[in-house]
Amino acid sequence: MSIFRLNHAVLYVRDLAESVAFYRDVLGFDYIEGGDAHRGAAFLRAPGSANDHDLGLFELGARAADPGAGKTSVGLYHLAWEVDTLGDLEQLAGRLAAAGALVGSSDHGTTKSLYAKDPDGLEFEVVWLIPRELLTDEDRAKSAAIGRLDLAAELAKYGPGARSGVGISRA
Repeated sequence: MSIFRLNHAVLYVRDLAESVAFYRDVLGFDYIEGGDAHRGAAFLRAPGSANDHDLGLFELGARAADPGAGKTSVGLYHLAWEVDTLGDLEQLAGRLAAAGALVGSSDHGTTKSLYAKDPDGLEFEVVWLIPRELLTDEDRAKSAAIGRLDLAAELAKYGPGARSGVGISRA
C-alpha cells in the first residue's frame, strides 16, 4: 500500500474572512456552504474537484505570529496547486499580480510554475505540467536546473488551451 495523492490541506490563518476571500476570488476555490460546522473554520473545494474539500482554513486571530518555517523553524515550505491549462496559468498570473500576491515564477523544464503568498504570507505554487506527448529533449534537459519562466513564449509554443500533463512532473 502506498500514498496515492494529497487529498486536502489545512492552514491556520489570522483572518478567516480575508483568507476565504483570497482563495475564492483569486484562486477560484468554491466555499462549501455548511462546511464550517466548527466555529472559526471554513472549507473550500477546487473547481472540478470530487473531494469533500481541498482546503481547510482555521482562524487563529490577529495576534498570530508570522510563519517561521524556513527562517526560524522547520515546517512546510509550500503546497502546489495544479491548473488544467496553460491559459489558466496565465490568467492566475494576472490575478495573483493584481492581488499583490505573486512573488516569482520558474521554468522547471517539464513544469511551469508561479509562486505566490496568501494574506498570511504562506507561500504556495501554481503549476502547469507539459503533457508527456509534447515533451522535448530540450524540456527534459532544462529539468536539471531552474530557469526563468517566459510565459509568453510557453503560450506561443503550446497555446493557451494546452491541457496539463497530470501526474507527470518528471520525464
